[in-house]
Amino acid sequence: MRNDLSVVFAGVSGAGSVLRSSEPASLSPVASQAASLLEEAADLLVHMDFAAAVDRCEKGCESLLGELESEDSGSSEELRCSLCVVGIQALAEMNRWREVLPWVLQYYQIPACLPPKLLELCILLHSKVKEPHVMLDIGSDWLRASANQHLPTYGLLVKLHLFHVLLPLGHFAEAQEMVEGCKALSKEQRREAHRIIKEKRQLWLQQTTEHPGSEEQTEIAGKTQLGSVSQKVLTILAQLGRVLGSLAGQFGSIPYKTALLAAFMLFLIVVKLDP
Repeated sequence: MRNDLSVVFAGVSGAGSVLRSSEPASLSPVASQAASLLEEAADLLVHMDFAAAVDRCEKGCESLLGELESEDSGSSEELRCSLCVVGIQALAEMNRWREVLPWVLQYYQIPACLPPKLLELCILLHSKVKEPHVMLDIGSDWLRASANQHLPTYGLLVKLHLFHVLLPLGHFAEAQEMVEGCKALSKEQRREAHRIIKEKRQLWLQQTTEHPGSEEQTEIAGKTQLGSVSQKVLTILAQLGRVLGSLAGQFGSIPYKTALLAAFMLFLIVVKLDP
């Protein structure tokens, strides 16, 4: 675990240096303060003070509340999302993954208003720790919101919700309905999704018939293996650290966008680790 943490901190260190040297001059005073808190949070991650990093992220998000109500709130929205990405990392480093979703929803009271990148991270995190049911209602609400259905990443989130939430929980009818009504998926993608749903349903029924207690045993086994799962989460976060470091030099003029891009890259990494 210590080796994984050192890799994370090495990557975040590069991002922190960019934040110090290139804070955008066009930010409002409140947003500039939040950007400074984001910088502090990154530095605290480097020094393994995860609780303090979460504290800086919370202060940054709270400071932005007034800014987010203004008409020109684009920069503040990006800052809030970036602060939440860093906060999620700090909580996961402390193995406090159960607190991640409630913590994020402090600042996005309406689940349908979650930024796509944060929803991706939450779905993937709870999938990794074998708790997909936590994201069932939140993911469904987000996908049903008409404002989200026109986003470029909508189809991607449909597939995430399908493969990491609905199918592992055995919600095959809901999965079928979601795929049939999703215009964001191509005809070929819908056909492939239907095929996978059919296969998973057959496998589920077969396992239920052959091993009536297998579902309960699987749940117990999942709970007893949380230590190894947490190790996997830290490995993924190590990849996030490397991404932060590699992107830092390319986006120096807009430091907080680095974390957003890193979140997207984290999704790609997790999908490769868990196809």
